[in-house]
Amino acid sequence: MSIVRYLTHPQVQIDPDVPVPQWGLSSVGRTRTEALANAGWLANTTQIISSGERKAIETAEIIAGRLGVMIEIRDAMHENDRSATGFLKPDEFEKVADQFFAQPHLSVRGWERAIDAQARIVREVEAVLVRSRPGDVLFVGHGAVGTLLFCHYAGHPIDRIHDQPAGGGNCFAFAREERRVLHGWRRMEEIGT
Repeated sequence: MSIVRYLTHPQVQIDPDVPVPQWGLSSVGRTRTEALANAGWLANTTQIISSGERKAIETAEIIAGRLGVMIEIRDAMHENDRSATGFLKPDEFEKVADQFFAQPHLSVRGWERAIDAQARIVREVEAVLVRSRPGDVLFVGHGAVGTLLFCHYAGHPIDRIHDQPAGGGNCFAFAREERRVLHGWRRMEEIGT
């Protein structure tokens, strides 16, 4: 059975003066990813597909370097488009994110609608999976679109109750052939246990 995993990038270096897609991993995020790269549960991974955002690419590069696998970057796997607001302080961001998930058919403060972000991320994942290459597949991306992807494959309506745990660096998995969810969000440190 081929396994498809969707991994969210871990902690980032937050800089309000830098556009969010250009943020890189923090030292904590980098350390967590390096530990993950040495975990045996990724051994059968033959494809690593990354969002074009810097933090996702950095995460994918660390893992790919350890596994000796090339990275494919798919720019349309980016996080939900929040450029209308730019950087928001954490409390305000959480309120707007709650609205994003609660009202998936509406654009909250100019953000990409959740239903549109979900259709985009599903389209990107399916475009890769239709190739039917052997081995496991690792997608490296972001929390909001990852949650939307999880909702799609799990058959859940869009709802933030299905969001990843705080801090990023979480993974869910599904069986490639049946598109059946094998497990929901787990911290990267807990996958192989």
